[in-house]
Amino acid sequence: MSDLLVRPATPADLPAITAIYDEAVRAGTATFELTPPDLAEMTRRFETLTGGGFPYLAALLDGEVCGYAYAGPYRPRPAYRFTVENSVYLAPAAQRRSVGTALLRELIAQCEARGFRQMIAVIGDSANAGSIGVHRKTGFELIGVHRNVGLKFGRWLDTVMMQRALGDGGETVPEQGQV
Repeated sequence: MSDLLVRPATPADLPAITAIYDEAVRAGTATFELTPPDLAEMTRRFETLTGGGFPYLAALLDGEVCGYAYAGPYRPRPAYRFTVENSVYLAPAAQRRSVGTALLRELIAQCEARGFRQMIAVIGDSANAGSIGVHRKTGFELIGVHRNVGLKFGRWLDTVMMQRALGDGGETVPEQGQV
């Protein structure tokens, strides 16, 4: 898609990112958050991730932010330091236009370049075929389903767990001092 640009997100992108996430929280089941965070909270989250050395990307179609993706710590304990969890969100108009795939491919590349070895996707709602498909297309494998763990919109929702090796994955041990 020639009019699609994926690049590192900037603070100037955060109002659009906040609006995209607001829609996802209010109308969707991809996130189990129930109250949309405001711009100040989204800015705090952005600064925490980017300040911690994690990639945070924006996708632009015709110059407008239409999606974003980031990686963050999978778990806080030090043994998990080589594993990241990804998140990808799109504006409704950007869905089914390969934007999610482009974002996730670039996120994978940036995480590999930073020395991370595994990426985990925790996908809200087992009926979320679009997200599951994008993850499969980019090399993720299904590792399990947590049944009925979230209650949103008056119904129980599953989370789908998917995983992808980054770089050497678990084949080698990283050198001392990496990540």
